[in-house]
Amino acid sequence: MRKEVKEKGFYRRVLAIAVPILIHNAITTFVSLLDNIMVGQVGTTQMSGVSICNQLFLVFNLCIFGAISGAGIFTAQFYGSRDMEGVRHTFRYKLYSCLMLAILGIGIFLLWGPQLISMYLQGEGSPEEARQILDYGLQYMKIMLLGLVPFALSQAYCGTLRECDKAVTPMVAGAAAVATNLILNYILIFGHLGFAPMGANGAAIATVISRYVELAVVVIWGHSHKREYPYLPGLYRSFRIPMALVKRITLKGMPLLLNEFLWSLGVATLAQCYSTCGLEVVPAQNITDTLNNLANVAVLALGYTVGIIMGQMMGAGCTREEIRSTNRKLKVVCVVSSLVFLLLQGLISPLFPRLYNTTESVRVLATRLILVSACVKPIMAYLNATYFTLRSGGKTWITLFYDGGFMWLVTIPLAYVLSRFTSLPIIPLYIICNFIDLVKVFVGMYMTKKDTWIQNLAK
Repeated sequence: MRKEVKEKGFYRRVLAIAVPILIHNAITTFVSLLDNIMVGQVGTTQMSGVSICNQLFLVFNLCIFGAISGAGIFTAQFYGSRDMEGVRHTFRYKLYSCLMLAILGIGIFLLWGPQLISMYLQGEGSPEEARQILDYGLQYMKIMLLGLVPFALSQAYCGTLRECDKAVTPMVAGAAAVATNLILNYILIFGHLGFAPMGANGAAIATVISRYVELAVVVIWGHSHKREYPYLPGLYRSFRIPMALVKRITLKGMPLLLNEFLWSLGVATLAQCYSTCGLEVVPAQNITDTLNNLANVAVLALGYTVGIIMGQMMGAGCTREEIRSTNRKLKVVCVVSSLVFLLLQGLISPLFPRLYNTTESVRVLATRLILVSACVKPIMAYLNATYFTLRSGGKTWITLFYDGGFMWLVTIPLAYVLSRFTSLPIIPLYIICNFIDLVKVFVGMYMTKKDTWIQNLAK
């Protein structure tokens, strides 16, 4: 009976953390999906321009995630040891990092936007179509730059609240942003309530406004409920962070920032390699990624939950056996959950591409790519849980080589060689480049069996 109660407590805690994160990500991704479908209804060229830009913005988004992740390791452990001043210091570190990255990102996209988009327009297709995709992409990109700063700051807030067991507030903020985005998409993309149809530009404007809404909700709610968030009072009373802590966070966090940059840049590079198989691959992959992102919300939410629970347990001084046992259970939950989404994604694969106003050949190609990405779900779930496990104990250099390093040392060279020096079609190329991650599964099993990743960083 005692064991059964303990098991119930474990699953209750997992759900308390994972469900709000899952709902937040699901709502956000679902609106992104609707956004994508709405733009897809306007035409294939606008959809392709938006798709390419979103591949590039993914690099920025994941760099922000990497910047807050290093400090987030310490946030979870400080909160586990009930050190609120330590939480404030890590929060300030996140705010500084996110602001600097937002300014850097805006500069890069303004200076090299045309060149970055043009890299994806190398496949077979008409020059006129490529020029239209470039024009639509540049217009979309310039508007989206206005939302980089609020996006970065809201991620710093939402990340901290989640690491301190307050995942509901980011979920509510995300829901408010999603509602704003959805309503404005309907009005601006197609032209309702007296507005002229704006297509992809309308989608960009809606997204930017929704990001300001998300930031406003999480800041106002958090700072007006001081008892619930004891680390927020005094946050801006001082901008000082102890230099010793800055050094520790930077040493642990820099590999995570570098990893997210390398991994996201690797995803963009893989997409560019796939695009050499023809211009039809760009819209087909966009359709695939849109559905895949929605199917991945549970996998990502559970991975994030693994990192939070492991970090809090180490900060609270739990025994190694307790930590190892909990970690094993969490991995099982992650992989089993992924099987459900594998099945759902497989069932919907022939239907989803028909929501887009595109050619039949693009729909057929998208269906096949969706089926391949569905089969990869259990692999992704295990790798995600392993990544957050290693990261929670501060083994960030290992995660760099495990994640981004593997991408650039194995996956990217493989994709480059196969796409440039063989006549391999897109489907077998896509299968090979996805299932090569099986190698990482066995490496991850070996690394997490060792106890070296279990470290109390809050001491």
